[in-house]
Amino acid sequence: MTANRSTSDKRGNSGRERRGSKPPTQAGESARRAAYDVLHEVGAGDAYSHVALPAVLADYDLDPRDAAFTTDLVNGTLRYQISLDAVIASCTDRPLAKLDPRVLDVLRIGAYQLLVSRTDAYAAVNTSVNLARSVSGPGPVGLVNAVLRKVSTKSFDEWLDQLTAGKDAAQSRSIRTSHPTWIVSALTDGLGRQRAAEIDELLTMNNQPPKVTLVVRPGLAQVDELIAAGATPATYSPYGAIAPSGKLTAIEAIRQRRAGVQDEGSQLVAIALASATVPGDETTWLDMCSGPGGKTAMLAGLGASRGISTVALELHQHRAELVRRSSRNIPGFVGVAVGDGRETPIRPGVDRVLLDAPCTGLGVLRRRPDLRHRRSPGDLPALVKLQRELLNAAIDAVREGGVVAYVTCSPHIAETDLIVSAVLKKRNDVVVEDARGLFPGVPELGDGPYVRLWPHIHQTDGMFFALLRRESKQD
Repeated sequence: MTANRSTSDKRGNSGRERRGSKPPTQAGESARRAAYDVLHEVGAGDAYSHVALPAVLADYDLDPRDAAFTTDLVNGTLRYQISLDAVIASCTDRPLAKLDPRVLDVLRIGAYQLLVSRTDAYAAVNTSVNLARSVSGPGPVGLVNAVLRKVSTKSFDEWLDQLTAGKDAAQSRSIRTSHPTWIVSALTDGLGRQRAAEIDELLTMNNQPPKVTLVVRPGLAQVDELIAAGATPATYSPYGAIAPSGKLTAIEAIRQRRAGVQDEGSQLVAIALASATVPGDETTWLDMCSGPGGKTAMLAGLGASRGISTVALELHQHRAELVRRSSRNIPGFVGVAVGDGRETPIRPGVDRVLLDAPCTGLGVLRRRPDLRHRRSPGDLPALVKLQRELLNAAIDAVREGGVVAYVTCSPHIAETDLIVSAVLKKRNDVVVEDARGLFPGVPELGDGPYVRLWPHIHQTDGMFFALLRRESKQD
């Protein structure tokens, strides 16, 4: 996380200790306080925003409008944090690392409202002052008031122009798009030479909240049922739909777990694996790193229609339970084993393996904005080692003629192309096949053999897909 966060920070009267107390009287202040609680848990408590946010919303019991406001404050502040911090730093003579983390969170929320969501300046400053007093006492009130009033003197574009003057291209792009420079570089490399000029479009898209995409469980529901409930068809997936506004639980198929939430890119990679040609009779498919279970459910449904069983493997017990919940009503789902994929407790000889490997998650920054602050280049060595070991284990698990789909939600070259090439160099029983034909109707897939899906092109998460076929060992 950022250097100004301290896990030893004394929360005082902030966070969970305050929940359930008498709510503030000014309109919107409960929503802002809820947003502060999430951001403080993400920073001082090292929580994941997508886990902390629903818990805080449930604690505050906000109405739908205020819940949406809180969600925007949390995700928007995290998305634009690098840019906001640059503005805040220019409006105070104190280094940000010296500020009380509670005060800095309040300043970020206020600056986001002033510069990005364009909240009325008086309301943004006044409510931020009240929030600072609530979480940290009267001491920082003057600082918060003075800094935010200075922030309000310029538009966001004017601030960005001032802050990037004289900076090199990498620093300027980092400040303007609120991405660490190493992520900008990694995404540029992932785009490749032909698409490198699209980097600004990709970074801009990463700051746009994604639409909620639904998926029906094959064999349990039809997309038409979602359409009748107000959804619109997905662009590429025959099983997907864009969710309508309102509570998803109002949709019967969602309540009955015959449908769920899943990014269209995740749907497409599971469909692609199921569509690959495999010779001979098939009996078993394996989802190797299966949590939270959306791809398992898709594979199980597709396999069941062909008399094929799907088994899942997941390292963590709590994620294995999510897999069970997602797939338990699907006839083709056999069950989930809890274990390490590198020591696969599954009998070798399965027909297809889906390996959605643990990765940096640089392709999901739209929906997981905290990852750009949580991840660092130092995470790569351990992840790359794990990815190589898992891919080797996946190949060992599949029979001759069977296929392995190596998938990541990161476009980082070190986690994609280089993983596949490193494994291929040390094996003589596997080949890479061109995967583009497994994504019918999806445009701009590049030169192959790999497939990359991009937020700014396909409006999906950033996904990498490689298809490897097991062959007999060559002498």
